[in-house]
Amino acid sequence: MFHIYEGFHLVETYHKMRHQRKYNPDTKRAVKIALVALVTLLLWNMPTEWYGIQNLTVIQQRIIAIFAFATLMWILEIVSSWATSVAIIVLMLLFCSDSGIMPMVNEAEVGKLLSHKGVMASFADPVIMLFIGGFVLAIAATKTGLDAQLAKVLLKPFGTRSEMVLLGFLLVTGLFSMFVSNTATAAMMLTFLTPVFRQLPPEGKGRIALAMSIPVAANLGGMGTPIGTPPNNIALKYLNDPEGLNLGLGFGQWMMFMFPLVVVLLFISWRLLLKFFPFTQKTVELKIDGGMEKGFQSKVVIFTFILTIALWLSDRFTGINANTVAMIPFCIFALTGVINKRDLEQINWSVIWMVAGGFALGYGLNASGLAANAVESIPFGELSPLLILILGGAICYMLSNFISNSATAALLMPILAIVCGAMGDKLDPIGGTGTVLIGVAIAASSAMILPISTPPNALAFATGFVKQNDMAKIGIIMGIISMLLGFGLVYLMGTFHVI
Repeated sequence: MFHIYEGFHLVETYHKMRHQRKYNPDTKRAVKIALVALVTLLLWNMPTEWYGIQNLTVIQQRIIAIFAFATLMWILEIVSSWATSVAIIVLMLLFCSDSGIMPMVNEAEVGKLLSHKGVMASFADPVIMLFIGGFVLAIAATKTGLDAQLAKVLLKPFGTRSEMVLLGFLLVTGLFSMFVSNTATAAMMLTFLTPVFRQLPPEGKGRIALAMSIPVAANLGGMGTPIGTPPNNIALKYLNDPEGLNLGLGFGQWMMFMFPLVVVLLFISWRLLLKFFPFTQKTVELKIDGGMEKGFQSKVVIFTFILTIALWLSDRFTGINANTVAMIPFCIFALTGVINKRDLEQINWSVIWMVAGGFALGYGLNASGLAANAVESIPFGELSPLLILILGGAICYMLSNFISNSATAALLMPILAIVCGAMGDKLDPIGGTGTVLIGVAIAASSAMILPISTPPNALAFATGFVKQNDMAKIGIIMGIISMLLGFGLVYLMGTFHVI
């Protein structure tokens, strides 16, 4: 989807490199595939009593095996994350649903079957519509030049002092990444930085500070809104599920506590970058090419952006939830010709498939009765609420540094939603289930130690100005600060029943 963005060549190169690394046939990949197959088949076929879960059915056992398959495939990155999600959905349809292979889905023998409509509906979950609305807004902004124009306008007040230019890039990148894909934001902002890099002396550290500012701001900025990064959307799905927690957490409510957190973190990262990578040149001239096209369509995009954001922020008063609001720009842009059928091809369908696979896993856990059986068999209620929060955040942070944060959230959110639901009011001392799930979303965005941790990290590393130890140093410090402040904030908000 990125060819319409400034800096698309950076993204294309990055994705080609990752694709070649995953699909390159070698011994290492063959061993990984064999391991996944062995574990999956073992869990699929071993006696049900070995699991220690009361009343475990064959269908539930298969879902455990599929869950293990998904976990290993995502962690080992044998294929693309979205491809694993497609495999999850197909396996569940064939072997666990009422539309499966006839001899293997005899309900009298294997237990309660999943509804094939329910499995397929994972791809049309209301939260998926929120993703699509966010992508459409980003495509329209780029197509009309609104993104470049905004960058120009927003960066201008920061002047030419090197320190302030750095702050400008941090804040503007953070703001953009709240509404536009982190990858697209990073590619665009790094392109704007190219002429600045040429002005700075090679012996100084200013280039490192500027290059690092983009991934740091893109990763942290994504926390600010429910559409900023996939883990936020996934958390929102489980928090607002009418058949689950049903907390009714709105877009504006999310921003009310997360936006100030992002701003604070961006200022902290500014001071850290200046401390570790000080500028030797005091001023830089900033020149951004391009701008907004004049005409009817540009006016439509500006009006629609304002309307959409206003409706998102006022969802408590209008009664229109964020998922429904996300369809409004889609409708307006389609009717006015701002986007056409070609533009729809630019929607990041791989992310949508990735998230849909996670939703299918969650559906399988609940609809099969596996979640209820596990809750009855495992004494979740005896676990410490604080331990749940710390463990959930720590596991998410560690995994997200090595695999897609979307995949990590897709694995952890359904499990934590079940565990937290089983604990009931025992989570009240830390603010309830919302604290845990939002904490996991924060941990996912805080993971930025390695070049492979996030696409923005990889793009910054590809500039050649950032070394891996530089990225690790800033990534570890900001990750710890982000989680400490983030967990503390959601704990306070939960305690005061704002969540």
